[in-house]
Amino acid sequence: MSEPTANNFTTIMIEERPGIDIVSLNRPDALNAVTPAMAAELTTYFSSLHDKLRTRVVILRANGRAFCAGAELGSEAFAKPGEGRPQRQLRMQQQYSGVIRLMRSCPQPIVALVQGAACGAGFSLALAADVRFASPHARMNAAYIRVGVGGCDMGSGYLLPRLIGLSVASELLLSGRFIEAERAKAVGLVSDVVPADQLLATGLAYAGDLLRTAPMGLRMTKQTLNALIDAPGLETALAMEDRQQVMLLETADHREAVAAFREKREPSYSDL
Repeated sequence: MSEPTANNFTTIMIEERPGIDIVSLNRPDALNAVTPAMAAELTTYFSSLHDKLRTRVVILRANGRAFCAGAELGSEAFAKPGEGRPQRQLRMQQQYSGVIRLMRSCPQPIVALVQGAACGAGFSLALAADVRFASPHARMNAAYIRVGVGGCDMGSGYLLPRLIGLSVASELLLSGRFIEAERAKAVGLVSDVVPADQLLATGLAYAGDLLRTAPMGLRMTKQTLNALIDAPGLETALAMEDRQQVMLLETADHREAVAAFREKREPSYSDL
Protein backbone atom coordinates (compact mmCIF):
# COMPACT_ATOMS: atom_id res chain seq x y z
CA MET A 1 0.00 0.00 0.00
CA SER A 2 1.37 3.42 -0.96
CA GLU A 3 2.01 6.11 1.66
CA PRO A 4 -0.88 8.53 2.31
CA THR A 5 -0.48 11.97 0.78
CA ALA A 6 -1.94 15.34 1.77
CA ASN A 7 -2.55 18.64 0.01
CA ASN A 8 -2.12 22.24 1.07
CA PHE A 9 -5.62 23.14 2.26
CA THR A 10 -5.63 25.12 5.52
CA THR A 11 -9.07 24.42 7.06
CA ILE A 12 -9.35 20.80 5.96
CA MET A 13 -6.88 17.96 5.53
CA ILE A 14 -6.98 15.32 2.80
CA GLU A 15 -5.29 11.97 3.28
CA GLU A 16 -5.26 9.88 0.14
CA ARG A 17 -5.18 6.11 0.39
CA PRO A 18 -5.78 3.55 -2.35
CA GLY A 19 -9.43 4.03 -3.28
CA ILE A 20 -10.21 6.13 -0.18
CA ASP A 21 -9.89 9.81 0.71
CA ILE A 22 -10.00 10.75 4.39
CA VAL A 23 -11.22 14.34 4.67
CA SER A 24 -10.71 15.92 8.09
CA LEU A 25 -12.18 19.24 9.18
CA ASN A 26 -9.14 20.93 10.66
CA ARG A 27 -10.03 23.87 12.90
CA PRO A 28 -9.98 21.99 16.22
CA ASP A 29 -9.36 25.09 18.36
CA ALA A 30 -12.60 26.55 16.96
CA LEU A 31 -14.48 23.23 17.24
CA ASN A 32 -14.24 23.03 13.44
CA ALA A 33 -16.78 25.81 12.96
CA VAL A 34 -17.40 26.46 9.27
CA THR A 35 -16.01 29.71 7.86
CA PRO A 36 -16.22 30.98 4.28
CA ALA A 37 -12.67 29.69 3.81
CA MET A 38 -13.67 26.19 4.92
CA ALA A 39 -16.78 26.28 2.73
CA ALA A 40 -14.59 27.29 -0.21
CA GLU A 41 -12.10 24.47 0.43
CA LEU A 42 -14.87 21.90 0.82
CA THR A 43 -16.35 23.18 -2.44
CA THR A 44 -13.02 22.79 -4.22
CA TYR A 45 -12.52 19.29 -2.87
CA PHE A 46 -16.00 17.90 -3.52
CA SER A 47 -16.09 19.52 -6.97
CA SER A 48 -12.96 17.58 -7.89
CA LEU A 49 -14.50 14.19 -7.14
CA HIS A 50 -16.57 13.98 -10.32
CA ASP A 51 -13.32 13.57 -12.28
CA LYS A 52 -11.46 11.60 -9.60
CA LEU A 53 -12.92 8.15 -10.11
CA ARG A 54 -9.94 6.33 -8.61
CA THR A 55 -11.18 7.73 -5.31
CA ARG A 56 -14.06 5.38 -4.68
CA VAL A 57 -15.03 6.23 -1.08
CA VAL A 58 -14.75 9.40 1.02
CA ILE A 59 -14.51 9.37 4.81
CA LEU A 60 -15.49 12.71 6.38
CA ARG A 61 -14.24 13.25 9.92
CA ALA A 62 -12.88 16.02 12.11
CA ASN A 63 -9.81 16.74 14.22
CA GLY A 64 -10.28 17.58 17.89
CA ARG A 65 -13.13 16.95 20.31
CA ALA A 66 -16.03 18.10 18.13
CA PHE A 67 -17.14 17.21 14.62
CA CYS A 68 -18.33 20.73 13.80
CA ALA A 69 -19.88 23.44 15.98
CA GLY A 70 -21.72 24.98 13.03
CA ALA A 71 -21.16 28.19 11.12
CA GLU A 72 -18.80 30.61 12.82
CA LEU A 73 -21.12 33.44 13.81
CA GLY A 74 -18.39 36.06 13.94
CA SER A 75 -17.11 35.41 10.43
CA GLU A 76 -17.75 37.29 7.21
CA ALA A 77 -20.36 34.63 6.40
CA PHE A 78 -22.84 37.08 7.89
CA ALA A 79 -22.88 40.11 5.61
CA LYS A 80 -22.59 43.59 7.09
CA PRO A 81 -25.70 45.79 7.06
CA GLY A 82 -26.15 48.21 4.21
CA GLU A 83 -27.20 48.41 0.61
CA GLY A 84 -27.02 45.10 -1.22
CA ARG A 85 -26.93 42.98 1.95
CA PRO A 86 -29.63 40.52 0.79
CA GLN A 87 -27.69 39.85 -2.40
CA ARG A 88 -24.38 39.43 -0.57
CA GLN A 89 -25.99 37.18 2.02
CA LEU A 90 -27.62 35.03 -0.65
CA ARG A 91 -24.28 34.48 -2.39
CA MET A 92 -22.71 33.37 0.89
CA GLN A 93 -25.71 31.18 1.76
CA GLN A 94 -25.43 29.47 -1.62
CA GLN A 95 -21.71 28.88 -1.09
CA TYR A 96 -22.49 27.00 2.11
CA SER A 97 -25.49 25.09 0.77
CA GLY A 98 -23.55 24.30 -2.41
CA VAL A 99 -21.26 22.03 -0.38
CA ILE A 100 -24.28 19.87 0.47
CA ARG A 101 -25.30 19.73 -3.20
CA LEU A 102 -21.80 18.60 -4.18
CA MET A 103 -21.71 15.95 -1.47
CA ARG A 104 -24.98 14.46 -2.64
CA SER A 105 -24.09 14.62 -6.35
CA CYS A 106 -20.51 13.31 -6.22
CA PRO A 107 -20.33 9.67 -7.35
CA GLN A 108 -18.43 8.46 -4.29
CA PRO A 109 -20.25 7.26 -1.16
CA ILE A 110 -19.40 9.48 1.82
CA VAL A 111 -19.01 8.00 5.31
CA ALA A 112 -19.23 10.54 8.16
CA LEU A 113 -17.57 9.87 11.51
CA VAL A 114 -19.16 12.07 14.17
CA GLN A 115 -17.55 12.69 17.54
CA GLY A 116 -18.73 15.32 19.98
CA ALA A 117 -21.01 18.07 18.72
CA ALA A 118 -22.34 18.34 15.16
CA CYS A 119 -24.41 21.51 15.22
CA GLY A 120 -26.05 23.55 12.50
CA ALA A 121 -23.79 23.45 9.47
CA GLY A 122 -21.98 20.47 11.02
CA PHE A 123 -25.31 18.67 11.36
CA SER A 124 -25.99 19.29 7.67
CA LEU A 125 -22.56 17.96 6.68
CA ALA A 126 -23.31 14.77 8.58
CA LEU A 127 -26.78 14.50 7.02
CA ALA A 128 -25.32 14.89 3.52
CA ALA A 129 -23.13 11.82 3.99
CA ASP A 130 -24.43 8.46 2.80
CA VAL A 131 -23.58 6.59 6.03
CA ARG A 132 -22.87 7.89 9.53
CA PHE A 133 -21.05 6.36 12.50
CA ALA A 134 -20.93 8.14 15.86
CA SER A 135 -19.02 8.07 19.12
CA PRO A 136 -20.97 7.65 22.39
CA HIS A 137 -20.63 11.37 23.15
CA ALA A 138 -21.82 12.54 19.74
CA ARG A 139 -24.73 14.95 19.82
CA MET A 140 -26.35 16.69 16.88
CA ASN A 141 -28.81 19.53 16.48
CA ALA A 142 -30.35 21.95 14.01
CA ALA A 143 -28.79 24.93 15.75
CA TYR A 144 -29.91 27.36 13.06
CA ILE A 145 -33.29 27.93 14.70
CA ARG A 146 -31.58 28.87 17.97
CA VAL A 147 -29.85 31.86 16.35
CA GLY A 148 -33.00 33.45 15.02
CA VAL A 149 -33.27 31.82 11.58
CA GLY A 150 -35.19 28.82 10.31
CA GLY A 151 -34.53 25.25 11.39
CA CYS A 152 -34.38 24.11 7.76
CA ASP A 153 -30.95 25.04 6.41
CA MET A 154 -28.23 23.55 4.22
CA GLY A 155 -30.44 20.64 3.21
CA SER A 156 -31.64 19.67 6.68
CA GLY A 157 -35.30 20.15 5.84
CA TYR A 158 -34.95 17.80 2.88
CA LEU A 159 -32.51 15.19 4.16
CA LEU A 160 -33.56 14.70 7.79
CA PRO A 161 -37.22 13.68 7.18
CA ARG A 162 -36.04 11.18 4.57
CA LEU A 163 -33.57 9.69 7.03
CA ILE A 164 -35.71 9.46 10.17
CA GLY A 165 -39.29 10.35 9.21
CA LEU A 166 -41.28 13.57 9.45
CA SER A 167 -42.32 13.33 13.11
CA VAL A 168 -38.87 13.08 14.70
CA ALA A 169 -37.41 15.42 12.08
CA SER A 170 -40.06 18.01 13.00
CA GLU A 171 -39.26 17.58 16.68
CA LEU A 172 -35.60 18.37 16.03
CA LEU A 173 -35.93 21.07 13.39
CA LEU A 174 -38.65 23.03 15.19
CA SER A 175 -36.85 23.08 18.54
CA GLY A 176 -33.14 22.86 17.86
CA ARG A 177 -32.92 20.28 20.63
CA PHE A 178 -30.03 17.82 20.58
CA ILE A 179 -30.28 14.21 19.59
CA GLU A 180 -27.74 12.05 21.43
CA ALA A 181 -25.82 9.15 19.92
CA GLU A 182 -27.92 6.25 21.21
CA ARG A 183 -31.22 7.80 20.16
CA ALA A 184 -29.66 8.72 16.81
CA LYS A 185 -28.88 5.03 16.33
CA ALA A 186 -32.36 3.99 17.46
CA VAL A 187 -34.08 6.22 14.88
CA GLY A 188 -31.68 5.25 12.10
CA LEU A 189 -29.77 8.52 11.86
CA VAL A 190 -26.46 6.74 12.50
CA SER A 191 -25.59 3.16 11.62
CA ASP A 192 -23.67 2.39 14.80
CA VAL A 193 -22.17 3.94 17.92
CA VAL A 194 -18.55 2.97 18.59
CA PRO A 195 -15.84 4.25 20.96
CA ALA A 196 -14.25 7.47 19.73
CA ASP A 197 -10.86 5.84 19.30
CA GLN A 198 -12.43 3.23 17.01
CA LEU A 199 -14.33 5.62 14.75
CA LEU A 200 -11.70 5.80 12.02
CA ALA A 201 -11.10 2.05 12.08
CA THR A 202 -14.87 1.51 11.80
CA GLY A 203 -15.10 3.88 8.85
CA LEU A 204 -12.13 2.28 7.11
CA ALA A 205 -13.56 -1.21 7.65
CA TYR A 206 -16.85 -0.15 6.07
CA ALA A 207 -15.00 1.57 3.24
CA GLY A 208 -13.13 -1.70 2.70
CA ASP A 209 -16.46 -3.44 2.15
CA LEU A 210 -17.37 -0.84 -0.46
CA LEU A 211 -14.05 -1.34 -2.25
CA ARG A 212 -14.98 -5.00 -2.75
CA THR A 213 -17.79 -3.91 -5.07
CA ALA A 214 -17.47 -3.05 -8.76
CA PRO A 215 -16.60 0.65 -9.16
CA MET A 216 -19.33 1.51 -11.66
CA GLY A 217 -21.91 -0.48 -9.74
CA LEU A 218 -21.05 1.42 -6.56
CA ARG A 219 -21.32 4.81 -8.26
CA MET A 220 -24.59 3.94 -9.96
CA THR A 221 -26.08 2.65 -6.71
CA LYS A 222 -25.52 6.03 -5.05
CA GLN A 223 -26.90 7.81 -8.12
CA THR A 224 -29.96 5.56 -8.25
CA LEU A 225 -30.68 5.91 -4.53
CA ASN A 226 -30.55 9.70 -4.92
CA ALA A 227 -33.07 9.52 -7.75
CA LEU A 228 -35.37 6.92 -6.19
CA ILE A 229 -35.83 8.80 -2.91
CA ASP A 230 -38.05 11.17 -4.89
CA ALA A 231 -39.50 8.65 -7.34
CA PRO A 232 -43.28 9.10 -7.73
CA GLY A 233 -44.01 5.41 -7.35
CA LEU A 234 -42.90 1.79 -7.61
CA GLU A 235 -43.24 1.63 -11.41
CA THR A 236 -40.80 4.51 -11.88
CA ALA A 237 -38.39 2.97 -9.39
CA LEU A 238 -38.46 -0.42 -11.09
CA ALA A 239 -37.92 1.14 -14.50
CA MET A 240 -34.85 3.03 -13.29
CA GLU A 241 -33.43 -0.05 -11.57
CA ASP A 242 -34.03 -2.19 -14.67
CA ARG A 243 -32.07 0.23 -16.84
CA GLN A 244 -29.24 0.44 -14.31
CA GLN A 245 -28.91 -3.33 -14.18
CA VAL A 246 -28.92 -3.74 -17.97
CA MET A 247 -26.11 -1.18 -18.26
CA LEU A 248 -24.03 -2.89 -15.58
CA LEU A 249 -24.60 -6.35 -17.05
CA GLU A 250 -22.62 -5.17 -20.09
CA THR A 251 -19.49 -4.25 -18.12
CA ALA A 252 -16.30 -6.30 -17.91
CA ASP A 253 -16.51 -6.03 -14.13
CA HIS A 254 -19.82 -7.92 -14.11
CA ARG A 255 -18.21 -10.75 -16.03
CA GLU A 256 -15.22 -10.66 -13.67
CA ALA A 257 -17.45 -10.74 -10.59
CA VAL A 258 -19.33 -13.79 -11.87
CA ALA A 259 -16.07 -15.56 -12.73
CA ALA A 260 -14.60 -14.77 -9.32
CA PHE A 261 -17.73 -16.06 -7.57
CA ARG A 262 -17.56 -19.33 -9.49
CA GLU A 263 -13.84 -19.70 -8.91
CA LYS A 264 -14.14 -18.80 -5.20
CA ARG A 265 -11.65 -15.92 -5.36
CA GLU A 266 -11.64 -12.16 -4.89
CA PRO A 267 -12.58 -10.26 -8.08
CA SER A 268 -10.09 -7.96 -9.78
CA TYR A 269 -12.05 -5.00 -11.12
CA SER A 270 -10.86 -2.86 -14.01
CA ASP A 271 -13.78 -0.60 -15.02
CA LEU A 272 -13.61 2.87 -13.49
